[in-house]
Amino acid sequence: ILLLMFFIWHGKDGEYIMEIAFKNVSYTVKEPFPKIILGDINIEFKSGKINGITGPAGSGKSVLAQMINALILPTKGSILIGDSEIYEGKISNIKNIRSKIGLVYQKPEEQFFLPTVLKEVSFGITDFKENQRQKENLVIEILQMVGLNETYLKRNPFTLSSGEKRKVAIASILIHDPEVIILDEPTIGLDNASKKNIIKTIKSLKTKYNKTVFVISKDTDLLLKICDYVVVLNKGQVVLEGNKYDVFTNKNLEDYGVKRPDIINFEMLALNKKKVKLGYRDEINDLMKDVYRYVK
Repeated sequence: ILLLMFFIWHGKDGEYIMEIAFKNVSYTVKEPFPKIILGDINIEFKSGKINGITGPAGSGKSVLAQMINALILPTKGSILIGDSEIYEGKISNIKNIRSKIGLVYQKPEEQFFLPTVLKEVSFGITDFKENQRQKENLVIEILQMVGLNETYLKRNPFTLSSGEKRKVAIASILIHDPEVIILDEPTIGLDNASKKNIIKTIKSLKTKYNKTVFVISKDTDLLLKICDYVVVLNKGQVVLEGNKYDVFTNKNLEDYGVKRPDIINFEMLALNKKKVKLGYRDEINDLMKDVYRYVK
């Protein structure tokens, strides 16, 4: 109830309609020598979806993500974010963009600077400055959104496990109720249990909380599990985009330095070598059920 009241006070109704469109966007650096990082990018992202951005190292993934949050401005073209616009070094409404978009870095500890989870997550929240208990209750509800509980309130965020740090970093973004959340390599370096937990959290951001999510990752097995839409970058260009199954079954995918997901590899092998059409699955358990049906 407290969380719902908080969102209402901030003018949100839970139904977000904010499309993000790149229009002929380029980004060039001049030092130490001129280099095109992104060139003539044209993409439209729909709200309420989980979008994957992948590509080899140096392809421009992180730059594209930071452009969505206006941390990097295009040197050519424009980015439409709802009713705001970023164009050629200028921003029409920076406050509006920053309030709607949250970015969780690859190394979450880089975002931390306070001694407890409570202080870290609630930093910047002014609505409850006169009522500490209300603030704590809100933080507890936000932590529950990412799979943590009130026992974390007084813990030092720097001493948490990698998976817990990612969750606290996501919580510190969620408490401001952004419409869009950008996650840079959210599962890198995590063990299997922590990875599954983060995947569950990311899925819930879309299904339970109506967020638009961007996941920047070279892990295509991860993107297959969670994404609706995938963009592949190579040398600063969009080389593939669309439905995740269309992208990951594209015959040229690996030519662009992107690994094909293991499940898709198996399904394509079954079709090409054995003429068995298993259908495309996101999870290995579902694939095993299909294999069992054909074996019988």
